[in-house]
Amino acid sequence: MAPRRVRPPQPLAPHGLPGHLVEFVEALRGQGISVGPSETVDAGRVLTVLGLGNREALREGIACAVLRRADHRDTYDALFDLFFPAALGARTVLDDESDADGEGTGKTPQLPPEDIEAMREMLVQMLADNEELANLDDRLATLIAQIVEAYGRYTSSRGPSYSSYQALKAMSLDDLEGRLLAGLLAPYGDEPMPTQEEIAKALAAQRIAQLRKMVENETKRRTAEQLGRGHVQMYGVPQLSENVEFLRASGEQLRQMRKTVQPLARTLATRLAARRRRARAGEIDLRKTLRKSMSTGGVPIDVVLKKPHPARPELAVLCDVSGSVAGFSHFTLMLVSALRQQFSRVRVFAFIDTTDEVTDLFGPEADLAVAVQRITREAGVYTRDGHSDYGHAFVSFLDKYPNALSPRSSLLVLGDGRNNYRNPEAELLAHMVAASRHAHWLNPEPRHLWGSGDSAVPKYQDIIPMHECRSAKQLAAVIDGLLPV
Repeated sequence: MAPRRVRPPQPLAPHGLPGHLVEFVEALRGQGISVGPSETVDAGRVLTVLGLGNREALREGIACAVLRRADHRDTYDALFDLFFPAALGARTVLDDESDADGEGTGKTPQLPPEDIEAMREMLVQMLADNEELANLDDRLATLIAQIVEAYGRYTSSRGPSYSSYQALKAMSLDDLEGRLLAGLLAPYGDEPMPTQEEIAKALAAQRIAQLRKMVENETKRRTAEQLGRGHVQMYGVPQLSENVEFLRASGEQLRQMRKTVQPLARTLATRLAARRRRARAGEIDLRKTLRKSMSTGGVPIDVVLKKPHPARPELAVLCDVSGSVAGFSHFTLMLVSALRQQFSRVRVFAFIDTTDEVTDLFGPEADLAVAVQRITREAGVYTRDGHSDYGHAFVSFLDKYPNALSPRSSLLVLGDGRNNYRNPEAELLAHMVAASRHAHWLNPEPRHLWGSGDSAVPKYQDIIPMHECRSAKQLAAVIDGLLPV
């Protein structure tokens, strides 16, 4: 039997297990998950009741105590794996009950580090094993630990580390998926039914995705041991969807962010309703109060309040939908559309180098996700070379829609202000701002980049208030402050 690998124990938190739990809670807060003292106490009680014997039960128990939103789960799971790892060091690969070849026990045999083909064949057999699918995770975890140790280890400037890319490259996932699919279809003969083929493809893709995730988790675990949890927290923990920067978000992250539009809109609408209730009494009418005080010897005993006139202005949204800022504009349009009841009228104008009205795409019954995809396909948003031209967009807006703005209108411009070194037509923007009751510009770029390269922001910033909106959380805070009261 191969010797059992033993790694020196990691240093404990200064205050034992309670201190370790507090560090975990602080890490959650550092990622933006709100965990208060009462939730921390509840997590401690969960830990007391469940103990450390069943890791998955502990994961679910602490999640119930500290999480308030389902979309925070991925970030929570990544941090839980860092603070409550499944193992320390290299996993044990042989048990006392198993023989040298691992036969007859269902355990994973030792992997020869130089035999890549044997490793791939072993993976295919495990992934295609329908009879022991319930034990698939445990068996895979052991094999993946060996693969990461054999093929993912490398030496960095900070010492030994592990790379999921290297391990996945050695595994050759595309080849594995093809072989796995062939194995799943083998029982159905040479001509499987279309339904059987679709089910097999879905199952193969699901298990390969599971395999990829397990490799990534194992490399994070080993890297955290070598370089510290802080290193993995900085680079390997997924951000909350509301904190992801629009200009750096992947397609999947943007899809996750769009799921937060309706809850975010409900939150903003609730805040606005509360502000309106507080403002319903109105301000003090000083003239009428002093006049009424004449009957009490000039003492203003009875205060007279002005009647409030809550405003529901019209909103005109002018947004850049070019590739560089499309994700930001689409998310903001979906948020504004969800808040349309807060305005008497909402008109949406999209542009790349030419402006076109797309209000009809955002009707009350429209699918917002589909609407934003239709803009670039159906609207006349570019007539030149397809590069952003804010100046020509302002020209076409005023030519085609000269009466779109009025003293009742609020103008909202969405874009990064990068004009490809063309005429910014700042005087036209000044005319648009003067024609509106309120005007604001939301910019998804970091403030320190405003004015760099082809950015015309300094010229526009002198004309219209510009707000940095790099993430959904920052955007919600800005729109919350701009909503009419």
